[in-house]
Amino acid sequence: MRHMETIIKRVKKGQLDKDSIEMAGAILKKGGLVAFPTETVYGLGADALNEKAAEKIYAAKGRPSDNPLIVHITNLGALEKITKNVPEETKKIADAYWPGPLTMIFEKSEAVPYGTTGGLDTVAVRMPSDEVARALIDVGGGYIAAPSANTSGRPSPTMAEHVEEDLTGRIDMILDGGPVSIGLESTILDMTVTPPMILRPGAITKEMLEACIGEVTVDKAVIKPNQRPKAPGMKYRHYAPKADLSIVEGEMSKVISKINELAAEQVKAGHKVGIIGTKESVANYICGDVKSIGTREDESTIAVHLFAILREFDADQVDYIYSESFDTEGIGSAIMNRLLKAAGHHVITV
Repeated sequence: MRHMETIIKRVKKGQLDKDSIEMAGAILKKGGLVAFPTETVYGLGADALNEKAAEKIYAAKGRPSDNPLIVHITNLGALEKITKNVPEETKKIADAYWPGPLTMIFEKSEAVPYGTTGGLDTVAVRMPSDEVARALIDVGGGYIAAPSANTSGRPSPTMAEHVEEDLTGRIDMILDGGPVSIGLESTILDMTVTPPMILRPGAITKEMLEACIGEVTVDKAVIKPNQRPKAPGMKYRHYAPKADLSIVEGEMSKVISKINELAAEQVKAGHKVGIIGTKESVANYICGDVKSIGTREDESTIAVHLFAILREFDADQVDYIYSESFDTEGIGSAIMNRLLKAAGHHVITV
């Protein structure tokens, strides 16, 4: 991957720097790469309808080319060019949750190259709510393919600094819009099957979708590794810190006791240990680099801090990380999905 100068521009919400947005849009139209904030995580954008531009995303990230990209749009009418056979429920879902942290999968039209869809006949589409993202999509041509703006397999970026760490010199520009508001990637809903199926959990939960359209199923691959990706992020190990991560699940007092036992053993052996706890539990840990990920009273606080904490442990150069497990209702399902992937599904039950 050739080294290039990466331009970094700070864009404040509520008073957008139009010159920086226009510069970024011009880069995209010329087939370049721009990282930008969304409400979920930072995305690495390229012209979704330009196959050579999409290929640059894979090269910059070190991403397998059969891992499809999400196409970002700003209006429902944009679906007409890139999809076909769109089901009736789509408008009802879009009215409820677009713009927002929801991706829907449709049959693709001929306008979308296979380089964008990872060779699939379907296309994943999202309409972000972040104003920087929306402004960039509009000036960049209306169809921006964007996976998370990180080296493939690493924790997703929730701040521009994370993008700089991974991709400086590999991409043309970073739009720094400050920290993201959600911190986990969008829910992915497959609209090509009946009933629609969740392929990746996120902030738009199964319960929310069922309140809108009725029955929604969940793909078994959400909790188990999948052989062939139906959607972005399903096949490969994701979100992984450099340390060996284990999740400890069970009754809370036993979890704390087990993590203390494991941490003490590793510290005695000369290893550096990280512990992921919550506001409610961190005082109970007796050794190691202990970090509070948020509060169980509001699991959105856990979601927004997850990836940043994994990156903090990388910076701290820990050898082992032990994490508490979390509920699998609502956004907790998305939190556990990401943690399990980060841990390579290594779970200790007590």
